[in-house]
Amino acid sequence: MAEAVNLNGVKVMVIDDSNTIRRSAEIFLVQAGCQVVLAEDGFDALAKIADHHPDIIFCDIMMPRLDGYQTCALIKKNLRFGTTPVIMLSSKDGLFDRARGRMVGSDEYLTKPFTKDSLLKAVAAHMPQRVS
Repeated sequence: MAEAVNLNGVKVMVIDDSNTIRRSAEIFLVQAGCQVVLAEDGFDALAKIADHHPDIIFCDIMMPRLDGYQTCALIKKNLRFGTTPVIMLSSKDGLFDRARGRMVGSDEYLTKPFTKDSLLKAVAAHMPQRVS
């Protein structure tokens, strides 16, 4: 189903300390036509967001230095990037984790391991509206 959506040129940032997760997300997104920016943790991401202006950000929760909740909160408090959709990625699927994600401003919560379809559906759902 997600294949029907045109994701060409959508700039997606994937923030995760796991190289495996970053690479698999990158492969799925590139196959769908997205431009992908990868970051290893929150600090790395915050430096790259200003340079790359992603349309959508996927953010892992459990990361060293700056966790996903802190990273999301900082993105959402920034005037230039506060409207950028942030989708939390986590292997924890508890109600508390989802609620905490909402409290810091996340737009969606995706459980790992994610499928290509769930990743692309999330991008399509939060994609900036295209003017035809």
